[in-house]
Amino acid sequence: VLSLEDAARVVALRSQLIGRELAGRGGMVSLPLAEDAASELIGPWSGRVSVATVNGPRSTVVAGEAVALDELMAVCERDEVRARRIPVDYGSHSPQVELLRDALLELAASVVPRSGDVPMYSSVTAELLAEGVADADYWYRNLRQPVRFEETVRGLMADGHTMFVEVSAHPVLTSPVEETGEAMGIEVYAGGTLRRDQGDLRRFLSSLGELWANGGTPDWSA
Repeated sequence: VLSLEDAARVVALRSQLIGRELAGRGGMVSLPLAEDAASELIGPWSGRVSVATVNGPRSTVVAGEAVALDELMAVCERDEVRARRIPVDYGSHSPQVELLRDALLELAASVVPRSGDVPMYSSVTAELLAEGVADADYWYRNLRQPVRFEETVRGLMADGHTMFVEVSAHPVLTSPVEETGEAMGIEVYAGGTLRRDQGDLRRFLSSLGELWANGGTPDWSA
């Protein structure tokens, strides 16, 4: 939905802006809870911690002030909730991002959205991304609003998609995808590509083999 040049511009300049303006202001914590339960848990820190990402029926990420997250982690340890601190030092998808609004809109002003060769389901809108929507405002909302990953995956499954491959250095979303399929009563395959400390061609081909063994149809010539 973007030219390579525009995509690189959004990724690189937005990352630089975050590092310059937001670094050290907060953080993020992954909770093994549904969105409602996570929202209830962070209630005592209303205005300081908010839901940032809903990945699955039992996977929610919250973001906010560092001190408030420290207090949240202490409560989780006391109550044996298996919370995990994500190694970032700012609150992505939280009100902290509003500090960057004007600068983000300016740096992405020249971005020209276009139709994609492959249909894209957006975790901002939780539906198929319409042509011409991925403009500067979209990329601000992409960083500011909660990530609606579970809702988007449910939409994909409802439209008949049952095979999912997470292209990343290490899979972190395959379990939430499987849990979403289980909640919907749909059998799905969710696999990765590489794994931590296994970034070579052997790991990639093994992942490709797992996809094939589960009914996928790789382009072997490629």
